[in-house]
Amino acid sequence: MATPSVWSITTTTPTEEPAQTIARAAVTEKLAAGAFITGPIKSVFWHLGESGEGQEWRVELRTSTASRDKLAARIKELHPWDNPELTGQPIEWCPDEYADWVERSTSALE
Repeated sequence: MATPSVWSITTTTPTEEPAQTIARAAVTEKLAAGAFITGPIKSVFWHLGESGEGQEWRVELRTSTASRDKLAARIKELHPWDNPELTGQPIEWCPDEYADWVERSTSALE
């Protein structure tokens, strides 16, 4: 796989329920091939002029380059926070079969 075609998109939510909502919507709407939810995780952050600590749930989604921006927009729509943590990284290597599965799973044609 020469050019990355698979992306890992990550967000966190305050509880498990919105994490599941985001994961389910992303997969059923074919914006992501799959999603992984972990939590609770401990977070330490700077927000609104002060430090804080809390628990969050992490959602990691696999998507194609073509669906990446649509997925990010949908996560923002579904997310309970106004400014959620939302990051993405290209997967630099994976088997071609896996990349093909992600591509097929996020294609409107399948």
